[in-house]
Formats: sequence, structure tokens, C-alpha cells
Amino acid sequence: MSEASFYRQVLRPLLFRLDPEVAHKLGLWAVANGWVKATDSEPSLDAGKTLFGVKFAHPVGLAAGFDKDGVALDHWADLGFSFVEVGTVTRHPQPGNLPPRLFRLVNDRALINRMGFNNEGADACAQRLDDSDSTIPVGINIGKSKVTPIEEADQDYAYSFRLLAPRADYVVVNVSSPNTPGLRGLQDKEPLLKILSALKDIDTNTPLFVKVAPDLSEAALADVADVVQTLGLTGIVATNTTLSRPDLSSDPQQEGGLSGAPLTRLSDQVIAFLRRHCDAKTVLIGVGGIMSVDDAARKLELGADLLQVYTGWVYGGPKFVPELVRGLQLSGWSPSPSSDTA
Repeated sequence: MSEASFYRQVLRPLLFRLDPEVAHKLGLWAVANGWVKATDSEPSLDAGKTLFGVKFAHPVGLAAGFDKDGVALDHWADLGFSFVEVGTVTRHPQPGNLPPRLFRLVNDRALINRMGFNNEGADACAQRLDDSDSTIPVGINIGKSKVTPIEEADQDYAYSFRLLAPRADYVVVNVSSPNTPGLRGLQDKEPLLKILSALKDIDTNTPLFVKVAPDLSEAALADVADVVQTLGLTGIVATNTTLSRPDLSSDPQQEGGLSGAPLTRLSDQVIAFLRRHCDAKTVLIGVGGIMSVDDAARKLELGADLLQVYTGWVYGGPKFVPELVRGLQLSGWSPSPSSDTA
């Protein structure tokens, strides 16, 4: 039995008997201690791709949300990821929402979470980054602290950005999580301009992205694209989880953001729209419902420059990323080694 089959037929059923958050913590602990590796093949491409001055061996990275505090930074390369995004990190440490707050929808290959930005805070993250020896690029995803009033959001983001940007290969401004009250309103043009302008005033060198929800209207997405290009941001991460419940086999009756296979179509639509409405220099990171090689290849064809996985990796196991990269190679995806977006 192959390692991939062992995970899916033996280990995953055992893990899925545990509470989802307990299984998450156990998996993260195992990665952080070097116990989980994709040992038989380290995925790579004949020629990597350079974007915004950062070299990526291949397009598949780990999405924010799994390693919120960067506890396993030195080990994600062992799973085949070409980059990792830490967070979401907030200025103030916070426990997040009350459990239970993570739910599996196994028949739909999906998760629902209402974690609420549980993390140790920006200062603790900075120390962990200083202590890290990651061999792959590290992005930092920052969000608003729950205790901070919406009208002071720009100051809250600015604190985390000022501290973490010098330690990151890129920074993502998360204004799209559905689990912090009022946060998604910060995607509106005026508050988004205020937040991102404050960050650009602090540092114009660190590549800066904004992460959007899959539930925005086309008009709202066009506003985001306009802000990104007006301020000269590096790009957009598309997408976060959805509050909608598309194509589920049953009603889970749980609040929170839905990820996994049911999100695939929504995320694809957002990527395609943003590619049409952004200039060629705008880097798009496609995330949401990548459960197979076909899903990954389609997001690249729609205009994504890089990809991120989370739920697909939970369901696919340690060999999931190498499988994706090998599949992309076989399907003919080939990066340009000279591609570089400033």
C-alpha cells in the first residue's frame, strides 16, 4: 500500500474520529516536530518562477489558517510546499470564538470553521519568525483584533504590519474572514483605501496583498481591483471561505466559513473576474476548493499565478502536494523562469 493510500484508507479515518480541532492540533504538532514528511519525492519543476522578487520552486503553497502562529515554519518544505502563509495574526493575542468551532462535512469533502482569528498575537509571531530557519518563502496574513473598534482598524493593521513586514517575504491583509464581526465591511472601497494607504505609508518595499471573500458582488470585486491598482499593491489572494452553502449533500446547520470542494466554483469565478479586471502585473494567488490536479490546473488557466491549499491537504494527506505538482507537470503546466513581477 502506498503512503497516499495508507493515509486515505487507514490514518485519515482514525484522525476523523477525533474532534476536528483536536485532530488539527495533533497534525500541526506532528509537522512541527518533523514527524510528517513527503519523503519519497520532493516536488520541483525544471524551472521555478520568480514573482515580486521571490523565487517559487512550484506554484503550490500552504494557505493561512493551518499554521496560525508559525510553529512549524521549518518543516513545511518537508511536505513539498513551495511557500507557506502564516496567520491570521492580529495585533493583540486572542483566544478566538468558543468551541466547537471547526466542523467536517466528509461527504462533501469540506470544512466549516468559525475559529475567530485565534492566535498568540503579532509580537509572539515576530519572535517565532526570528527563530525560524524556513527554507521556503514565508507570507504573513494579518487581521484586525476583535477588541479593536472598526474605526481604528487601520491603526491595528499598521501595528502588525510595521512589526511583521520586515520579517516576511510578503504580507496579506485579511479583510474577508466571516468570523470577526464587521470585518468584511472593510472590503468596501473607502475603509480598504484607508487601511492599505496606511500600510503603504509605512513600507513600500514589502509585497502587499489583500484577501477577498468569494461572496462579493462583481461591483465590489471591481472596487477592490481598483484600490489594488491605484495603490500599486502586489496582488490579491482569492478567496477566503464562503458564508453560502452551495451544492451540499445536507444542511450542516453550522455557522462559519465553508471551504473545500463546494467552494471550488465560487473561487474560480472570482479568479477569472479579477484576472479580467486587473492588469497583467497584479499577482493572483488562487485558493479555495483545490481538491485535485484538475482543480489546480484550472485555477492557473483562469489566471492565478500561485496556488494555496488547506482543506484539500487535510483530505489528501502528506502526499497531496507532490501529487499536485507531478500532475501539473504531466498536464503541461510550465512556469517561465524569467517571469518577474515587481
